[in-house]
Amino acid sequence: MAYSHVSKKNGVAYYLHARVTPTANGTRTMYFFAKEVKAGDDVTKALDEVPAGYIVVESDATGLPLLKKG
Repeated sequence: MAYSHVSKKNGVAYYLHARVTPTANGTRTMYFFAKEVKAGDDVTKALDEVPAGYIVVESDATGLPLLKKG
């Protein structure tokens, strides 16, 4: 089951995803939240938990969840 976070500002559930992108030095994992669980493939997948070393915070302006190193 994908990790979900319900926004305190607008009450919408958002689901955590990770996308692996190529860089000059190898690959980089980018984390993002979406309103729907995306179909998993070899580049983008839904995550079951928050990655180690990160915490979920909300944007004061929009209520969108964000990952922050904590």
